[in-house]
Parts: sequence; structure tokens; C-alpha cells
Amino acid sequence: MTATGPAPHPAAPPGPPTGAALRAATLRRAALGLGIGAVGAVYLWHTNPHEPGHLLPGCPLRWATGLLCPLCGGTRLAYDLLHGDVVAAFHDNAALLILGVPAAAYAVGRWLTAGLRGRYYRLRLSSRAGAAVLGIAAVWMLVRNLVG
Repeated sequence: MTATGPAPHPAAPPGPPTGAALRAATLRRAALGLGIGAVGAVYLWHTNPHEPGHLLPGCPLRWATGLLCPLCGGTRLAYDLLHGDVVAAFHDNAALLILGVPAAAYAVGRWLTAGLRGRYYRLRLSSRAGAAVLGIAAVWMLVRNLVG
């Protein structure tokens, strides 16, 4: 006996999670990020990057050319912020402290808020915003390498 009726459709590919699944995925990712960040902060708390001889990542651009990139000083900045020394953090990398830290906090906050509401948040920069970020980074790199 043969079945009559429409042929079965192949299963649709699974789509992106929605609602509760997205909230759960956001919480897992946030917990993972928080855990990794806490481990890194504990290590950095006891490892002074202002002193040589510690196992810390170095800048490949500085290693290859001797020039400071726009992110150079980020590890020292994080160490100084962990220890509450904002003035030293400012001297380590002023642009990253004034522009980068608030921008990263905003982007993570928006992602977390949207994810907990069961929505996606994807950071999108317009071409003007991307050009502005690259321009600020280039000017900051020139200034810190010329002024010293």
C-alpha cells in the first residue's frame, strides 16, 4: 500500500535560537567570559607588567618595528586599573582608557541586555564609524611615537 498525499519536506535547517534558548546561550557565554576574565585578572593582579621577566603577551608590531601600536600599554593599563591607579593607567595608554574602555563596556552591555531579553545584538559600524575608529587609531599611533 502506498501513501497518498504530499511528499514529506526535508527538515528545515535549524535556525538561530530564539527566546529562552538565546537567553540561556547568552548567560553561558557571559559566564564563560567572566570566568576567563577573572582568571586573567587574578594572574595580572600578581604580575606587574611594569617589571620585566613576567609571562605576559607582547606586541608583535613593537617587537618587529620598535613602534608603539594604538593598543600598546593595554596590559599595563589593566594592571593599573585593577590596582586603582587611574593616573598611571592614563599614562600607559590615554586613548584606550578614554575611548576604548567605555566603548567596550557599552558594546558588552548592549549585547548582554539584548541577549537576556531574547534578542540578538550585533555590533555594526557604518563605513564612517569604521573610518573614524581607524583614523583615531592612526593619529594616536603617530602622536605617541613622535611625542614619545
